[in-house]
Amino acid sequence: VLPDEWTYSEWSAVYNALSFGIASMAAATCFLWLHIPSVSRRYRTALTISGVVTFIATYHYIRIFNSWVDAFFVGLGIDGEYLCSKSGRPFNDAYRYVDWVLTVPLLLIELVLVMGLSRRESIRLSCQLGVASAIMVAAGYPGEVQDELSTRWKWWALAMVPFIFVVVTLVVSLGIATT
Repeated sequence: VLPDEWTYSEWSAVYNALSFGIASMAAATCFLWLHIPSVSRRYRTALTISGVVTFIATYHYIRIFNSWVDAFFVGLGIDGEYLCSKSGRPFNDAYRYVDWVLTVPLLLIELVLVMGLSRRESIRLSCQLGVASAIMVAAGYPGEVQDELSTRWKWWALAMVPFIFVVVTLVVSLGIATT
């Protein structure tokens, strides 16, 4: 929920940060995909996934940006200063979770792909980590939108179960991959 009062400077800072995020993610996508032919064949899939992640992030940053702009009226006041007020349209912060439910599993799968594990172990770990991380993010969203603090903590605790699974699995798997 957005606070009721926003100065033009505050609104503009968020606007500019989102613009910078869009430009950065789009540039990263181009860079990653253009460099696929120049990396070892073994890492091309991982680099492709990185590009997909930044592409998804670019799309969602655009959606968040549009939602931010629509949530406010910005105009010139009588005194010549810019004024900023809420438009009554909601700012949709769910785009972050849609982004994360897609990109976090992909990033974990990318990590597994560069670990040098057997094909069978890579598939097993990718499935486990992908599903666990998607559940983790999906469980976090209901807590995000709750007003009651105790309910938020319950969703946080629920999301921590797959998070701990992901961390422990990565620590064990990275230990195996580096020996």
